[in-house]
Amino acid sequence: MSGPEQPRATLSDVARLAGVSASTASLAFSGAGPVSSVTRAKVMDAAAVLGYSGPDPRARSLRQGRSGVVGIVFDERLLFAFRDPVNIATLDGIATGLGVESNGLLLMTETGPAGSGIQSAAIDAAVLMGCSPVLDSSVVALRARGVPVVSIEGGVAEGVVDVGLDNADASERLARHLHDLGHRRVGVITLATDAHRATAPVPASRFGAISTAVTADRLAGTLRVFPSPAVHSAGYNLVDEGARAARALLAGPAGERPTAILAQSDLLAVGALKAADELGLEVPRELSVTGFDGVRIDGLTAHDLTTMRQPAAEKGRAAGAAVAALIAGEPVESVRFACVFHRGDTTGPAA
Repeated sequence: MSGPEQPRATLSDVARLAGVSASTASLAFSGAGPVSSVTRAKVMDAAAVLGYSGPDPRARSLRQGRSGVVGIVFDERLLFAFRDPVNIATLDGIATGLGVESNGLLLMTETGPAGSGIQSAAIDAAVLMGCSPVLDSSVVALRARGVPVVSIEGGVAEGVVDVGLDNADASERLARHLHDLGHRRVGVITLATDAHRATAPVPASRFGAISTAVTADRLAGTLRVFPSPAVHSAGYNLVDEGARAARALLAGPAGERPTAILAQSDLLAVGALKAADELGLEVPRELSVTGFDGVRIDGLTAHDLTTMRQPAAEKGRAAGAAVAALIAGEPVESVRFACVFHRGDTTGPAA
């Protein structure tokens, strides 16, 4: 049997062995004060002898009133969230934008029971990822705790810094491109419209009830050009969900079904291309397809997708920098990025 565990050495133990005061030892570790290289070496040597690795970060956090952790909140299971290249690029940008001051990122979802996750996690600030149908309730919960909040494509909300995107204008430009090609019968595959995440038709009477800001904005841009499209929602931003929605849109007779599909993400657009292939429809001669995001999807399609390219990494960096500034008590303004149109080979004249 092993003997009793030895108590962890403390900073006072190190100071005593090095023959310096506790405050001098603390400065030697932090590097924040006027400590000579000789004294610092003595402190580090004493720490090595005692097996002391530095001040307990938990104690430091308590003294500072901070956890050193930033919460990244997704509205779906991480299994689904990390299938989206936009989320990955944005998350990498957040980490870069935060800089070296942050101790870590805590990935959370809004899918847990009440009282867990965002309502109880020890975090200094939170970043709410876009495409969330329950973003408003998350903002209320975090603001009630006094936690600074940055949203990504969450829309304008009191007390929240938003890193936005020109979703409506970008979608209008895609729709205008199809209209200029002669398309008049179009279908739209939307991202999730509400917390139920149904993959189902969306009648015009429900357009005003869409609770996901990104979905509503992108649809609004499309409606500026095509006031009466056939709309089908995808419960999750997945290729298979896009294919399901596209099959439903293309189920009618040839003279009635859409000649073009506007998908609200590249993943959903790839699903539409998959459905077109299954139905024997040649793209773009018989069906045009547009996406949104401009992400690289290796191995999923041989097409060069017509889409709007968004600056996902730049959005993330802006969100990370905003969080760092909010934690430091500095004023931060919301910011808005613009997409760039990319014409690929998936759109052509209406048949």
